[in-house]
Amino acid sequence: MTDMAELQKRKLPINLSIVHVDPDAFLASFMGWLEITAFITAQRAGTAAVPADGVTPALSAQDLATPGVQAVANDALFAFCMTAALKGDVAAVDAVDAGLIASFGDDYPGKLAVGYFRAVNDNPILLEDFVGQAGRKWLKGDRPPPPLRAKEDWNAGLRFFEKARKSNFIHEVLYPLARWTRERWTVIVEKEPAFLHHIEDNLPILREALDDPRNDQAFIANLLLKAAPAVDMELTDEYEGFLRSLARR
Repeated sequence: MTDMAELQKRKLPINLSIVHVDPDAFLASFMGWLEITAFITAQRAGTAAVPADGVTPALSAQDLATPGVQAVANDALFAFCMTAALKGDVAAVDAVDAGLIASFGDDYPGKLAVGYFRAVNDNPILLEDFVGQAGRKWLKGDRPPPPLRAKEDWNAGLRFFEKARKSNFIHEVLYPLARWTRERWTVIVEKEPAFLHHIEDNLPILREALDDPRNDQAFIANLLLKAAPAVDMELTDEYEGFLRSLARR
């Protein structure tokens, strides 16, 4: 079967591996995801026809090196590394990295994504740089002291939010991110409020935002919006409007 039904069938296991940070399940579903996305892309471009046997074609080493397949691989690995970072599960990232090296060699599809979470980058420029540096800290357990923690968590949460919204795995990353956001800001509000700006004004606003029981995009957007003054972050009118629109249900 080489159609959208097969795409959905192959996406489900990789979705679950990302949500649950399961390296074995990710490795088992990774190639199947690359194959079906590459085939459907080729069909849409008019360069591939449905095989007579209905089996999705395998990818050659040359296919794996193409920009389209690399982009899909990087997206999947970035999503996995993001949810692993939210749990501080460096062992899961190590296991996926080792498994892919064993299967494809050192220059495996998606290696670039993992590299963002490995390298030290003191001058981040791209969104991926910022996400990778925040993720690397969480994977290493490298937390700043409480006076700096809330602002760093706000910035990192924003970058993860922006990156997730560009991914094929938006929902699979946003749910863990919403849970992480709730956990982190509950700690900040209950145990570290002394380091927030204008505490008397912002604490009630933050508590109200945390009262929302749903772990979804709207919750994250609203929390980022309401927490910005508390960490002395000034949003542009355009970006404030953007977050406000996402916070609506």
